Amino acid sequence: MGDQIRVVSLIPSATEILAALGLADAIVGRSHECDYPPEIKDRPVCTAARLNSATPSQEIHQNVNKILQSALSIYEVKLDVLEVLKPTHIITQDQCDVCAVSLEDVEAAVAKLTQSQPQIISLQPNSLSDVWHDIERVANALGVRSLELLEDLEARVKICQQKTTHLSIEELPTVACIEWTDPLMTAANWIPELVTQAGGQPVLSVSGQSSPIITWDTLVATDPNTIVFMLCGFDLQRTRTEAIALTSHPEWEKLHAVQHQRVYITDGNAYFNRPGPRLVDSLEILAEIIHPEIFDYGYQGKGWEPLD
Repeated sequence: MGDQIRVVSLIPSATEILAALGLADAIVGRSHECDYPPEIKDRPVCTAARLNSATPSQEIHQNVNKILQSALSIYEVKLDVLEVLKPTHIITQDQCDVCAVSLEDVEAAVAKLTQSQPQIISLQPNSLSDVWHDIERVANALGVRSLELLEDLEARVKICQQKTTHLSIEELPTVACIEWTDPLMTAANWIPELVTQAGGQPVLSVSGQSSPIITWDTLVATDPNTIVFMLCGFDLQRTRTEAIALTSHPEWEKLHAVQHQRVYITDGNAYFNRPGPRLVDSLEILAEIIHPEIFDYGYQGKGWEPLD
């Protein structure tokens, strides 16, 4: 089977799904952002970004909007690379134009290919069950089993839920998850669900919806017990820099979470922003942050750190 299947993954979460299903060797090409597991880093890169993600948050946000408004995509597909790779399958997403190549662009690129006619698998996850469903869809399309992987992931989720079910409402802190700092955005989609399963009460975002922009006034008025930074596409170090920039805001010191030293940074790029198998790691990270008296998985220092 492995000989015939040649997969190009155009999103990091799909690359992780393929690897978790035992299909890392079938990946012949990847997106410029696919970086996990490490052994796929030698695969040819099939996409490029039209913007510089090293610039400040506000500038990235403005540039993203400019590119999208001019009816261009933020990413381009490298057609010449796809021609050489002759993939049998291409995995992409149809959820967020800021996160990866759009389905439309992939379809347009595939229509121009002369050497192969790959099947496009498009993922569109908004909740944890959508992610399980995507894992199943990828496995089915490529002729492998997903049951063992899904059972393992779901068992880990159940452990978190079982350890927090006995807590009273007073023992469930309110948790605000920050996905972007300028403008201020809170993390939605599957994140509120993870917060709930980790024994917290999600505030300022709705499960299954896209991430909203909020005002400082709203953050101050909501005054969450805990604030967790999970910035889109940023690692721990970059997240610390961005979060520290917020601390100079005049309202910062008034926040309950700040006064009680319950502000945390995470590696959003590796964990929370990727709708793949490591969302379960993300849940375990949240559980450690929200209930250190119950959970200790050992993610501190690599997956998360206190901000102070």
